[in-house]
Amino acid sequence: MKQMIRNTQEETNMNVHNTSHPVRDELVPSRYALKVGEIDVMVVSDGVLTLPGAMLAHNAEPAVRAAWLKDMFLPPDAFDWALNAIVVRSGGRTILVDAGMGVEFPLPRSGQLIHRLEAAGIDLGDVTDVVLTHMHMDHVGGLLIDGVKEQLRPDLRIHVAAAEVKFWENPDFSRVSMPEGFPNALRQTAKRFVSEYGSQLRTFETEYEVAPGAVVTRTGGHTPGHSIVRVASRGERLTFAGDLVFQAGFEHPEWYNGFEHDPEEAARARIRLLRELAANRELLVATHMPFPSVGHVAIAGDAFRWVPAIWDY
Repeated sequence: MKQMIRNTQEETNMNVHNTSHPVRDELVPSRYALKVGEIDVMVVSDGVLTLPGAMLAHNAEPAVRAAWLKDMFLPPDAFDWALNAIVVRSGGRTILVDAGMGVEFPLPRSGQLIHRLEAAGIDLGDVTDVVLTHMHMDHVGGLLIDGVKEQLRPDLRIHVAAAEVKFWENPDFSRVSMPEGFPNALRQTAKRFVSEYGSQLRTFETEYEVAPGAVVTRTGGHTPGHSIVRVASRGERLTFAGDLVFQAGFEHPEWYNGFEHDPEEAARARIRLLRELAANRELLVATHMPFPSVGHVAIAGDAFRWVPAIWDY
C-alpha cells in the first residue's frame, strides 16, 4: 500500500490540499446541485483515485482493454476513478450518501469531501443520516478523519445493509484484482469504522426508506451488502448507483471492476440496473463516473450508452 501511494504521488505530481487548512477558492468545480421533484440533491466530489489500468477490466483481453482506453483518450497503464458522494435533503432530513476516502491513507487528489461539504454550506452537525453504499475505505474514510465525529450529531443514524456489516467480520478477497496492500487497508478501515460507529449503525435487509422519497436498496455483487439509493418526487427520479456502474460498464457491462468481491453477480446486477434506467429514463449518478456524473442511460445494441446531462448554469 505504501509503495502504491509513493508511485501514485510520483505519477500525479500535483498539489494536494491539506484538509486541516482547506482551500476555499478551488479553480475546478467540486459540487453540483439539482432538483428531483421537490427533493434537493447535491453531488460533491471527494477527488480522484488513480489506479492501474488493468483493474478496470481484469477479465478482458489486454489488447481489447488497451483499445478501449485508447479510444477514450486515456493512458494505457493508469485510470482515474472519480470519487463522488451525494447529499439528499427531504422531509426535514439531510442525508449524506457515502463519506469519501478520508486521509488515513493519503492518496493524492482524494480525501476532499469534508472541506468541500463545508465550502458548499453543509454543516456536518446538520446531517441527520448517513447512507453507506458499502464499506470500502473510499466510502467510509471521511468519517474517520480526526475531529469529524465530534462535529456530528449524537443521534446520527448510519444506514448500511446487514449483509455488509456481516461480510466485514471476515471478508473474502479471493476474487478481487486489487493492487498489493489494498485488501489489508480495506480490512483495517472497515474494522475501525465499526469500532467507532457501531452504536449508530441502523442495518436493513433488503430496502429501507430513509426519508420521504429516498430509499436505499441492497443489490449485492460489488460487496454482499452493496446498495443503491433511489430518489423520487413528483414523477422525477434519480438513482445513485454507488460502485455498481463505472465508466467502461456501459459499452462493456460484462467487464469486471477489480474491487468487486463477486464479479459475476456484480455484472448481472449492473446489467439489470442499466436496463431499468434506460427503460424509465431516470437520472443516474455513480461514485466512479466523471464528476458531476449526472446523466442518462440509453440502449446501444447489446450494451448501453452513457448520455451526460447538460449542465444547468
